[in-house]
Amino acid sequence: MLAAAGAVAAVLVLALSDEATENALSTAIQLAIVAALMATLGVRSVRRSMAAAVPRDPDDLGTGEPTPLWQHPLIVAGLTVGFGVPAGWDAGLRVGAGCVIVGLAQAIVFERLVAREEQQRGVRFHRVAGSSLFTGTRLGTVR
Repeated sequence: MLAAAGAVAAVLVLALSDEATENALSTAIQLAIVAALMATLGVRSVRRSMAAAVPRDPDDLGTGEPTPLWQHPLIVAGLTVGFGVPAGWDAGLRVGAGCVIVGLAQAIVFERLVAREEQQRGVRFHRVAGSSLFTGTRLGTVR
């Protein structure tokens, strides 16, 4: 959902503002940095969360639900406008495209890492309460 919302935001910014294509080199460099961070620090963070996962009883998983899907478009729109208005619509484009990169990394790269680890360890990982953007994702395992 994050990638889809980011794609919609990026397309809208490109369609509605000529300013979005200004500083194209800067946009490309910044998006390449986001992709590199997802491939390095993102992967390391996922591995660290899995290594720190603690066994849980299925009845004791808590409510560590991820961000509800309906909130992603609102968050992306808010960030796109929040950066686009004061900094220029090229910044809004970077936000939308960055959300595409982060969303795809989560859905493809990180999901595969977790699935492989689940298969190797014979467990299922679950996000537990206390997870946040700033503290990272806390995981529990269930056999």
